[in-house]
Amino acid sequence: MSAEAELSAVLQREQVASLRLSLPWHRLGDAALPWLLPAALLALWFVGAGQGWISPQVLPPPEFVAETLRDLATSGDLWLHVSTSFARVGVGFAIGTLLGLLLGTAMGLSRRVEAYLLPSFNALVQIPVLAWLPFVLLIVGIGEPLKYILIAKAALVPVALNTLQGFRQTPQSLREVGEVYGYSRRQQVLEIVLPHAVPTLFTGVRLGFTKAWLSLVVVELVASSEGLGYLIVYGRQLFQLDLVMAAVVIVGAIGWAIDRLLERLENALHRHRPGGAAR
Repeated sequence: MSAEAELSAVLQREQVASLRLSLPWHRLGDAALPWLLPAALLALWFVGAGQGWISPQVLPPPEFVAETLRDLATSGDLWLHVSTSFARVGVGFAIGTLLGLLLGTAMGLSRRVEAYLLPSFNALVQIPVLAWLPFVLLIVGIGEPLKYILIAKAALVPVALNTLQGFRQTPQSLREVGEVYGYSRRQQVLEIVLPHAVPTLFTGVRLGFTKAWLSLVVVELVASSEGLGYLIVYGRQLFQLDLVMAAVVIVGAIGWAIDRLLERLENALHRHRPGGAAR
C-alpha cells in the first residue's frame, strides 16, 4: 500500500472515530461518567440501610436524611443557617481576596518586595487555619470578627500565590516588544502583563473560595450559634445523625455548585486568553 493510501485510511478512521464521539449517546455517556461513583455509593447506602448492614445509630437511612432536609426547608431553619454562613464567607472571602490580590500584585511587580515578603509568607501559610483560632480568639473575642479573620486568611493564601504566578508568567518576548514600542511601565502592566495574568488570577480566586468555604465550616464547628457548621455540632450533641448528614449534604451541594459555576467562568477566561484555549 502506498503512502498516500495509508494516509487516506488513517484520515478515514479518524473521521469515523470523531463522528462516533459526536453522536448524542456518546456525549450523554461522557456526561454521565462523573455520576457513576456517587450513584453507586448512594445505592450501597440504600441497600446497606435496608438490609440492616449499617446501624441507624451509626448511619441513618437516606429517607431519614431526606425527611430531615424537608423539615429544615419547610420550617425556615435551612434558610437561616445557609444565609448566615453565606454572609460570613462572603465578608471573609472578599477581605481575603482583596488583600491577596494586593499582596500578590506587589510581589509580582517588584522582585525586591518578593524577596522581603515571600519567605515569611511561605512560612506562615504552612500553619492551618484552626491553629490560628486560639491566638485570634484572644485578640478579637468569639464574635463575628473572629470568623471573618480566619476565613480571610484561608482565602488570602491561594489568591496571593496565584496572583504572583500570574504576573510572572508573561512571556519575556512580549515584554521586549512592549519596550521596542516605547511602552511605559504602566502600559506594560495593563496591556501586556495583566491580560495574561487574569486567568491565573481567577484560578486563585476559585481556590480561595474553596479554602474559605472549608474554613467557614471549621470555624462554625468551634465558635458559632448559627450556620451550617453549628448545625453539624448541634446534631452531634443531640446524637441526631440524620441532622448531621443533612447538614453535610447541604455543605457539599452548595460548595460543589459554586465551584462548578466558578469553573465555567474560569474556562471562559481561558478561552479569551491571548493564545489560550478552554481547558
